[in-house]
Amino acid sequence: QVRLVESGGDLVQAGGSLRLSCAASGRVFSINAMGWYRQAPGKQRDLVAVISSGSRTTYADSVKGRFTISRDNAKNTVYLQMTGLKPEDTAVYYCNAKQVWDGSRYLEVWGQGTLVTVSS
Repeated sequence: QVRLVESGGDLVQAGGSLRLSCAASGRVFSINAMGWYRQAPGKQRDLVAVISSGSRTTYADSVKGRFTISRDNAKNTVYLQMTGLKPEDTAVYYCNAKQVWDGSRYLEVWGQGTLVTVSS
């Protein structure tokens, strides 16, 4: 079974920085896209950033210039460096992996979420 485990969520003041990490474990041969989504209370889950296996990146307009996504393919890990945090960035951040090849099938996997709280 493939799992995604996130870490790095915390309480931080506005203007501060955080780095989220997400590691895939289990029977993983390859992963196409890895990304981060977030869900604030009472709102839908939205894309924050995604990175392809070839390191092509896409960002939500609201985080461009402040957040940076990266990945280590050898470790099946994706990172989200967040700077210039704002109270509106407060949300549960979920890691996602698409087209995970486990040797017999392709999977889409979600992490359990990590809470980021930005105080004003």
